[in-house]
Amino acid sequence: MPIRPSSNQRQFARHLRTHQTDCELLLWQKLRSRQIANLKFRRQFPCPPYILDFYCVELKLAIELDGGQHYETAAKEHDRRRTLYLQQQGIEVVRFSNLEVIERMSEVLEQILRLAANRTS
Repeated sequence: MPIRPSSNQRQFARHLRTHQTDCELLLWQKLRSRQIANLKFRRQFPCPPYILDFYCVELKLAIELDGGQHYETAAKEHDRRRTLYLQQQGIEVVRFSNLEVIERMSEVLEQILRLAANRTS
């Protein structure tokens, strides 16, 4: 049974949605309103103890955007543990750097489409 997010976590997710990064906004403009394979993505989705940048409930697919801080040693370890935890919950995690979103959006979207096709087949 999934863990329900606390009211604090839901409130923090709302805050993140209203204060998204430029890269999150760029990708959200492509994911929202079922523009990718008619899939519904949610942004800043609480999945205790974490909040996922983007999540498709139907496919159990999380999309995470990594800025520069994610390349520091401690952050890499945190991301590794987070990904492992989510995989244990049956959630597939795909990560893109902010630079990929800015410079190669079409490739990012193609990879998301391939992952979606693999998750549905």
